[in-house]
Amino acid sequence: MTNLIQKVVNGVISLAIIVNAQAITPATQFTTLDLENAFVEADLNATALVAKTPLEEGVRRMMVDMTAYSSTPGQTDDSPFITASGHHVRDGIVAANFLPMYTQIKIPELFGEKVFVVEDRMNRRYTHRVDIWFADTKDAWKFGLKRVEIVVL
Repeated sequence: MTNLIQKVVNGVISLAIIVNAQAITPATQFTTLDLENAFVEADLNATALVAKTPLEEGVRRMMVDMTAYSSTPGQTDDSPFITASGHHVRDGIVAANFLPMYTQIKIPELFGEKVFVVEDRMNRRYTHRVDIWFADTKDAWKFGLKRVEIVVL
């Protein structure tokens, strides 16, 4: 059975298609996923996910490897001054593959309360790393590789 639900929120029409998951995947009745130590259980006959271990509201902290890059062809693609989001590079840009585009983060131990925005991507082999953009190549090389805590806002 499939249901189409239409809802208007703040003047925007949103549509949801509700499908009986059992009709699609009859082999599995219950699934548990481990998303970075936040366990989520899903009953395939229901439409909601329930978090078993809640995260601090609005803030997530994690340890990551951090490197730096600059706008040089050897460190970027063929458009070194344009980010993956289509914007020009600027101070406060970071690249990360594991965070959604435009996610805001802080790096308190290195930059205090400064807020960085994910607007670029890295080579896909870097799955859990953050790369900070520097205007000067020497500063990027001097930054090196660091293991730091980030705060995802």
